[in-house]
Amino acid sequence: MKSMTGFGRGEAKREGVTWCVECSSVNRKQLEVAVNLPRELSELETAVRNEVSAAVSRGRVNVAVRRDAAAALAEAVRIDHDLAAHYFHAMHSLALKLDVPPEISLTDITRLPGVITQAQSEIATEDAWPLVQEALAAALKQLNSMRAAEGASLRADIEARLRVIESLLESIKSKAATVPENQRKLLRQRLEEAGLPVPLDDERLVKEIALFADRTDISEELTRAASHVKQFRSYLDADTPSGRSLDFLLQEFFREFNTMGSKCNNAEIAHHVVTAKTELEKIREQVQNAE
Repeated sequence: MKSMTGFGRGEAKREGVTWCVECSSVNRKQLEVAVNLPRELSELETAVRNEVSAAVSRGRVNVAVRRDAAAALAEAVRIDHDLAAHYFHAMHSLALKLDVPPEISLTDITRLPGVITQAQSEIATEDAWPLVQEALAAALKQLNSMRAAEGASLRADIEARLRVIESLLESIKSKAATVPENQRKLLRQRLEEAGLPVPLDDERLVKEIALFADRTDISEELTRAASHVKQFRSYLDADTPSGRSLDFLLQEFFREFNTMGSKCNNAEIAHHVVTAKTELEKIREQVQNAE
C-alpha cells in the first residue's frame, strides 16, 4: 500500500553538465502530472509524462527539471573589449566636441549593448533526454519509496481500526440475538402495567414478537459487514493500487451500519454502530491518501 504524498530527487551528470529532477506528489482522485521543463526542452514533456505514468497511478505529481548550478558555469560571460574601447573613444570624442567634461564610468560602458554577453550553450533534445531520463528515474524511485513508507503507516492504522470494527460486529451480533426476547418482556410489562395480562403463548403476542423480530433482524447486514472486512484486507494485501476500490468499499460499509442503526431498536447496538461509523470515518480519511 502506498500513500499519494511523497517527494523524490534525482541527478545525472555527464561532461560537466548536471541535470536535476524533483518530483513531489499530493492527493488527487486521478493521476495528474504537471511538468516544468527548460524552454528549449519543451519537446520532452510527453516523454516525462509517460515515465511518471508508468511509475505512479494516482495523485498529482509535480515534476521540475533543471540544469544544476554547475551547468550554469559552462555559460561563460563574454566581454567584448574592442567594442567597449570603441564606445569609450566615441563618447570621449563626443565630450570634446560638445565641450563637456568626459565623465565616463566603467558602469556606463558595461551597460551599453553588446559589451557584456552571456554565451548560451545550445541543448539538443536528443542529447539531454538520456540524462533527464536517468535523473527522473532516480527521483521517481525515491518518490515511491517515500510513498511506500507512508503507505505502511496508513495500513497499520487502518488494520488497527478494522480490528476494532470486527470486535464491534461481534458485540452487535451477540446483542442482536437478545433484542426479540427483550421486546417480548417489554410488551408483557406494559400490558401488565395497563392491567391487561396476556399469556406467554398468546397468539397475538407471539405474532407481534415475530413481526418485531423480522423488522429488527440485522443478520444480513452483519454478514455483509464481516465480508467487507475480509475484502478490505484483501485490497490491502493487493500488489496493485487499490485506493479507489477501498473508497468504494467504505461506502458499502457505511450503508450496512446505517441500516443496522435504523433497524436495531437497541440503545447498546446503536452506540456500537456510532462507534463503528466513527472508526470508518477515520479509515476514510486515511484511504483518501492511498494510491
